[in-house]
Amino acid sequence: MENIIKNELEAQRQLNIINELKERFEKEYQKTGIRKTFHIVTFGCQMNSRDSEKISGILKQIGYVPTDTEDADFVLYNTCTVRENANNRVYGRLGHLYTLKKQRPDMLIALCGCMMQENTTVEKIKKSYNFVDIIFGTHNIFKLAELIKTRLDNEKTGGDHSDHMVIDLWNDTDMIVENLPNDRKYPFKAGVNIIYGCNNFCSYCIVPYVRGRERSRNPQDIIDEIKALAQDGVIEVMLLGQNVNSYGKTLNPPTSFAKLLQEVEKIDGIQRIRFMTSHPKDLSQELIDVLGSSKKICKHLHLPLQSGSSRLLKIMNRKYTKEDYLDLVERIRKAVPDIALTTDIIVGFPGETEEDFLETLDVVKKVQYSNAYTFLYSKRTGTPAANMDNQVPAEVAKERFDRLVEEIHKSVQNNSKRYENTVQEVLVEEVNEHDSSLLTGRLSSNMLVHFPGDKSLIGKIIPVYLKESRGFYFIGSQL
Repeated sequence: MENIIKNELEAQRQLNIINELKERFEKEYQKTGIRKTFHIVTFGCQMNSRDSEKISGILKQIGYVPTDTEDADFVLYNTCTVRENANNRVYGRLGHLYTLKKQRPDMLIALCGCMMQENTTVEKIKKSYNFVDIIFGTHNIFKLAELIKTRLDNEKTGGDHSDHMVIDLWNDTDMIVENLPNDRKYPFKAGVNIIYGCNNFCSYCIVPYVRGRERSRNPQDIIDEIKALAQDGVIEVMLLGQNVNSYGKTLNPPTSFAKLLQEVEKIDGIQRIRFMTSHPKDLSQELIDVLGSSKKICKHLHLPLQSGSSRLLKIMNRKYTKEDYLDLVERIRKAVPDIALTTDIIVGFPGETEEDFLETLDVVKKVQYSNAYTFLYSKRTGTPAANMDNQVPAEVAKERFDRLVEEIHKSVQNNSKRYENTVQEVLVEEVNEHDSSLLTGRLSSNMLVHFPGDKSLIGKIIPVYLKESRGFYFIGSQL
């Protein structure tokens, strides 16, 4: 209860700062007749996309208006650091911003997200990119308005620009501050954070070091948020976390992800429920039973494998074996026969042998995934795997990668062919970005469907006849 009160007080404090800045910006607008603009570039995962929606909501409430160019008054990069090349992309784009900032000195540049939780990165930015104005991390997104205010107030004190840089980084926190402005990409579907952080420490992954330890949100807060979303026209929710299956373990009293799903299912107006990401070691039989009995949970489960070799899985610190994974898949398919399973797979993990790789191919053949995100292993500084012996030669890893992709394409084709010449429910999401005569929507399985239609259908779930499978998407027609 003490934490809940602390979170609510902090949310109110931030709302007061937002309103203070709003008044300040409105006065400037009355003088100039020009609204300040903002642009957000999001790197990385669904959690980052959700964070960017919160950031956009705060900026709009302050008085900024969005623009589709980085030539804006406020530019923010929401960074990812899962792979080191993601860091390099940010550094490259900062060079472009430096050119823009020389042309408009009042421009504010902010960096946030996982990359900012690394000390070496922040030191490099302070030294080589000292034109950046604001740096914050993954734990204090809610403080954006306060950080902007601090930066603007610093401007009045004079001195070098580097003295004005605002850096607010937390190593960890028990705070979960929600109920601030939010700018959803779609009016009819929304992401909802249910758990923050990760306790798993897979040997190749930097996430626990930059996102912190697991913190579950209060279940009633989640339910209240989703009820409000439903009243606002949302019909599909995506429950988000680094490991949603671990939800509720840290609460007092503890609860489970399965129980949370059952409560979400009761909410009027919500027609579809999705969630990600699931860790196989924490996917309980209780959750499988809920998946089997649910009328609203989508027939799609993202279940990262990473490797089919039990030997490598142990070195990866995944805490399950190949046999455990296949048993889990069997139980899931027994409960939900038509479920679409997708996965993540790493090729070329240190020490991977041809026999290890063949074990991965064996799992792919047995599971028959509907899609898979495949990655060539790359060293991630700060993780145990980066210092392991027997790094796999690049040419060997690439050859295995190509064989894996070929096998996955076969399973994708086999899965999608099952739905040809059937009628399926589709949530219509948008006008197709390549052909304005088509609409694009998603099946419960998360597969895309493109079909002719009027944009008045956007946001509705309608029956669509699937005429042709194109592997990763369908061509359909309205009934």
